Amino acid sequence: MTDTKPSALFVCVHNAGRSQMAAGFLRHLSGGAVEVRSAGSMPAEQINPVAVEAMLEEGIDIREERPKVLTTDAVQASDVVITMGCGDVCPYFPGKRYEDWKLDDPAGQGIESVRPIRDEIRGRILTLLDELGVQPVA
Repeated sequence: MTDTKPSALFVCVHNAGRSQMAAGFLRHLSGGAVEVRSAGSMPAEQINPVAVEAMLEEGIDIREERPKVLTTDAVQASDVVITMGCGDVCPYFPGKRYEDWKLDDPAGQGIESVRPIRDEIRGRILTLLDELGVQPVA
């Protein structure tokens, strides 16, 4: 029997803040037990530097990540698709698990405003890990 690891895709419009923080947390907290993807319907040029700073405070470095365009392949390859305010842009496939996380957009916000968003994302990632049956490593 092949043990396939669960996979999650995080989608927001620019793939520069929320989805990148969520992907960073899931990669870190799952210790590699979950395949992680993130994408945006209209990817930005670069990751939000304040999101990077907020994650570095948690010991997670997302500086090497780049915003990527959302593809139907990425959605099809993922068990759980988590959208963060991209609305109808995400392609829908029957049988996939979809969740929409209502989160403030960190774009244009200072670190004080981004920390609570980051902390809420972390909490949701821990819940997701629990639902996927994956023990958090940290």
